[in-house]
Amino acid sequence: MAMKHLRKWLAGSLLSLSAFSAAQAETFVFTAIPDEDETKLVERFQGVADYLSNELGVDVRYIPVKSYAAAVSAFRNNQVQLAWFGGLSGVQARRLVPGSEAIAQGVEDEAFVTYFIANSSTGIAPADTLESLGDDLRGKTFTFGSKGSTSGRLMPEFYLRDTFNEAPESLFSRVGFSDNHTRTLRLVEAGTYDLGALNFQVWEKELADGNVDTDSLQVIWKTPTYPDYQWTIRGDVNEKFGEGFKERVTKALLDLDDPALLESFPRSGFIPASNDDYEPIRKTGENIGILD
Repeated sequence: MAMKHLRKWLAGSLLSLSAFSAAQAETFVFTAIPDEDETKLVERFQGVADYLSNELGVDVRYIPVKSYAAAVSAFRNNQVQLAWFGGLSGVQARRLVPGSEAIAQGVEDEAFVTYFIANSSTGIAPADTLESLGDDLRGKTFTFGSKGSTSGRLMPEFYLRDTFNEAPESLFSRVGFSDNHTRTLRLVEAGTYDLGALNFQVWEKELADGNVDTDSLQVIWKTPTYPDYQWTIRGDVNEKFGEGFKERVTKALLDLDDPALLESFPRSGFIPASNDDYEPIRKTGENIGILD
């Protein structure tokens, strides 16, 4: 009888050990919208992967994607469990994955802005209001960033439509999409487009690094503030990685204080975020027809 109980106990222990080993072998995967050059993103997020792996005690892997839509699809299909989204892409992802949550945002993301930049050849001077630039903008060429970008498309398009009561394609002679903020900067700097809409953080960082030819372009207008980037996590991570895992990920992100890593975003730190913070983005997306 004792041997029978021993065999039963051993069998149960082996099953538990097997389940524990399987759980330990799970890899926590995350991605990010490709809003800058890929080399910069890989360097930044590999550092984040290493940090999270140390903090969480699990294997953590970053996978790059080629587009904003691909980041949302990877999240929807559970190919990634965490993502660094922009305001709009985060709203899109959370609509597709019930139970997913915005858990952290950069300190600067509470009050983000878009810069409108112009090639110096246009002769356009900086202005306090978009309305006062109307005659100067009309007929020029203009590039947004990615079609799914909050700072590179959604908010600048909203303010253009709201101010001039017409679509960008009517206001400008040619409208393009550069796919990322770094490329927007380069296209306007080169004169390929007269004007562009740019994430203010990219401008400030490139300017500080000496990568902006200020003789060739300048900021001509800044939008009002809006909420933008955030970390969004799937609601089922606790089932896969254990009770309290979501809270541990949240804490790790909020505690991230490595100066080099923060500078690479660039952010001064991360603060708590919630889905409700991004209601203005959802409403704006619906207003201009980007969200159904």
